[in-house]
Amino acid sequence: MTTGQQAAAPAQAQRIVLVDDHAIVRHGLKSILERESDLEVVGEASTAAEAAAVVERTRPAIVLLDLKLSTAADTEGLELCARLTQRHPDLAVLVLTTFLDDSLVVAAIHHGARGYVVKDVDTTELLRSIRAVARNESAFDSHAAAAMVRSMRVAPDRPKFTERELKVLGLLAHGLSNREIGADLYISETTVKFHVRNIMRKMDAGSRAEVVYEATKLGVI
Repeated sequence: MTTGQQAAAPAQAQRIVLVDDHAIVRHGLKSILERESDLEVVGEASTAAEAAAVVERTRPAIVLLDLKLSTAADTEGLELCARLTQRHPDLAVLVLTTFLDDSLVVAAIHHGARGYVVKDVDTTELLRSIRAVARNESAFDSHAAAAMVRSMRVAPDRPKFTERELKVLGLLAHGLSNREIGADLYISETTVKFHVRNIMRKMDAGSRAEVVYEATKLGVI
């Protein structure tokens, strides 16, 4: 078989660390994720200190993070999220929690999370969310998305966007990837990336999730 005829090497699985103070929850998540060929659980942690050490050692692409990691505080995971994303800028944190407070959804985004889903989400939606944050996209289940919208307050001033940027913003809000946005608007993926960068710069946003949040807050979408 020639080089040109050789089959492409399989894509490397996305490395995941599970952070939850309940072992039974981690076990259940691991059982679900182990069935997926493109996902691999490389570590687990039940406390913030353990999580920091495991992430440092395993260097995962994704962390599934519960906000409550002890009986002492309900939002210990927020501080951990901020520390992890500051130390590992490429790390995708997906909050997976029982808490659905509007302010927590917003706070999670501002602490660096790329997505937020509640634990009663079905398996298909959870896997979709994991793969979305792995692609540097935002991911919210219907409950979290509604909570985020309810928390918005329209600001008096807002950045100026071109007609094309507004269309890109609208598609971002629907969770489309760069490739899907390009197909919808009949432009290249590279052009989409250019528009997304400009939008993030205008909104002083550090992630796609924050772009959607700020755009909704400003009444742009």
